[in-house]
This record gives sequence, structure tokens and C-alpha cells, in this order.
Amino acid sequence: MKNEELKNRDLDVLWHPCTQMKDHEQLPLIPIKKAHGVYLEDFEGNRYIDAISSWWVNMFGHTNSYINAQIKEQLDRLEHVILAGFTHEQVVRLSERLVKLTPAGLDKCFYSDNGSSAVEVALKMSYHAHLNSGEKKPLFVSLTNSYHGETIGALSVGDVALYKETYEPLLMQTVQTPVPKDMTKESAVVAAEAFEVLCRERADAISAIIVEPLIQGAGYMHMYHPHFLVLLREICNRYNIHLIADEVMVGFGRTGELFACEKAGISPDFLVLSKGLTGGYLPLSVVLTSNEIYMKFYCDYSEYNKAFLHSHSYTGNALACAAANATLDIFEHENIIEKNRDKAAFMAKELEKFKKLPNVLEVRQTGMVCAVELKGYKVEERIGLKVYQYGLDHGVLLRPLGHIVYFMPPYIITDEEMKKMIDTAYEAIVKL
Repeated sequence: MKNEELKNRDLDVLWHPCTQMKDHEQLPLIPIKKAHGVYLEDFEGNRYIDAISSWWVNMFGHTNSYINAQIKEQLDRLEHVILAGFTHEQVVRLSERLVKLTPAGLDKCFYSDNGSSAVEVALKMSYHAHLNSGEKKPLFVSLTNSYHGETIGALSVGDVALYKETYEPLLMQTVQTPVPKDMTKESAVVAAEAFEVLCRERADAISAIIVEPLIQGAGYMHMYHPHFLVLLREICNRYNIHLIADEVMVGFGRTGELFACEKAGISPDFLVLSKGLTGGYLPLSVVLTSNEIYMKFYCDYSEYNKAFLHSHSYTGNALACAAANATLDIFEHENIIEKNRDKAAFMAKELEKFKKLPNVLEVRQTGMVCAVELKGYKVEERIGLKVYQYGLDHGVLLRPLGHIVYFMPPYIITDEEMKKMIDTAYEAIVKL
């Protein structure tokens, strides 16, 4: 009864994200009463494996006892303080740890509230750094099929039509360069060559290229070879163009390394992090950059227009930073990356059966991110919605991206839970 009551109350007052609300005339909302580990539980006791980490944020399970305790302890000391002219221990400690953990040369941390906002920070910081060096470079380059968020600047550098077409008149001018067409090294070389051609023609105007390293999340989990990042770094160096690595989704172990850029052995000029930063608990994002770029903004007040002009009220929130520090503690003490490699190998083995299905085009995997691409369906058939509903009916939260069924579970998932998650998706696809 409580489920039904909350559904009705919700629909009276709420407008949900990334949702055609009319769908809820047939597709019921799922009110969640509580959650623990990989499971979400509604008011009638139905449980669902969170196979997508609640939009890619949850790392170590829901209501993790250690993260809970760290947030509660912080709550009794300090919940929030302005970060302009003030500081606190949690944000200092977090920044020190991130500088140490991320690729070499990323020396300073600038905080904001979410992934899209952090992308905006990186874009503005790149443009302004060039401007402070006497260069006006207003153009940004991104990859075809890319997604970087849904604020105006972030949408501008994205290339997923579903998110972009409606707001095209509001967006700033950007240029797209081809993403590698597949996961081969050869495709990486071809795509890098196309970017260099663009640089030869327009490098004087290009401030930065922004990429999702290795996996394009909302771009249907398209994946490519790490060699592409190696070549991008070399090209950016040659043409005085910044490289922005948007690791909002892939950061914190999703790809098999703590950060995806490590797979290529490169350091970006800007590293954008969010989602898993707090273990999925609280909104927080950060842009890391070099001391060299930081010093371009360091000046006397008489040069006030050189200072970086960006702020958020909740920048460096103490509770969010406590959650982030607790998350890093778990990585540090529990050998998570090595454990993830074992889990990824288990998933790879379980995914083999999908390759034999006639309606499966391709199976892709990078670390703890797996994708099954379906074929032979029209958009209006909404096959993803059918898989989603089948999953809910059988105790698994799957939320396909169109014709892409993907898995991105919390790292604490067991082999048994992974098998149920994958078998449920397999059964759904067989029944389509």
C-alpha cells in the first residue's frame, strides 16, 4: 500500500530527470524504502540489484557502514563552511590525496558540485589560462558521440543528438573530431590523424580538446584503445592545446586502473572527477590541473581580471569531502583495484553466452564496465524499456541506453549477484 501511495504523491509534485513523464501512465515508479550493499528495497519488500550503481555513482554499496560512520562523525564537527577565505581539514586532506593519486603534474584542486559544473570549470579555466598568456582561443574540440553533461557549456562540447539538438541555438560554437570507431589500435591512429589535420588548420583558435578517456558513457558505452590518448597528448603538446580528461564516469577504478588516463600512461592538463568521488553519497566534483596553469592566474589585485572567475556556494562541502576521504580509505586499505580485475574477468566469462545470440551485435568490456549492443530493432520498439521492465520484474535494476544493455555494478558485488544480474539481462534479450 505504501508503494502505491508514494507513487501517487510523487506524480502530483515531481518532474523526474531524463524521463518522459507520460511513460509513467504505464510504467510504474519504484519507491525505495531502504538500501544496503548492492540491493535497493521497496516498501513491499521487493529487492533489486543495482546493476548500474544508481547512475554510475555508487562504488562500495548503499549505506556502507564505514562511509556512514565517517559522515556522521563529520556532521557533529562541521557540516559546511564557505571555501573563500576559509578552509577545513577534510578538503585539505582530500586535495593532498588526490594530488598524490592522480597522474603526475596535477598539483592543484578546484572544487564544484557535480560533473557538468566541473566540465564548465575546466572549459573556462582552459580559455582563461590561454587569455592570461596573451592568446585568445575560444574554440573547443570534442569527440563525435561524446557526452559531458547538460549545463550549457557541457552540452556545447557534447555530441549526443538526444541531449543536444533541442538546445542548439543556446550553445557555444564547438568542433567535433572523430572518435576511434572501435577498440583497435589502428582505429586510434586514424582518429588521431584526423585530429591533427584539424589542429594544422585551426590550432591558433583551439583552446582544448575534451575527451571521455576509453569509454563514452552516454554515447552508448562506445569504447576505444588507450593508444588514442597517447597520440592526443603528443598532438596537444605540439600545438599548444590543452587536453581535458573528463573522468566523471570512468574515474575511481571503473576501467581497471584508479584513473583511465593511467591505462595510457599520460597526464592531462585538466582532470575532471565526480560521481564515484564520494562513493555515490553526496554531490562533489573537482578539477585537477598543474602548477603551471595555476600560476597563470596568480597576480596582484590590480590585475583582477586575471583571477579565475568561478564559484559555487557548496564548494568543498565538508560532509561531501568526508565521504570522499572515506571512499579513498577503502581503496587504500582493501586492494580494490586488484579485486576489481578478478570481478571483471568473471563478468567477461559470463558475457560469452551473449555473443551467440542472433540479436546481439557486439559485446564490449573495459574493466568493470560491460556493454551488450543489440541489433535488428527500430527505435520506436523501445527495446531498452522492455529489458528494463523485465529486469525490475526479476529483481535487477537495468537501465539500457537505447539498444545498449550495460552493467556497471558497485564494486562489492559478489560472483553470485553478478551471475544473477547478467543472467537476468540474458533472459530479457532472449525473450525480445
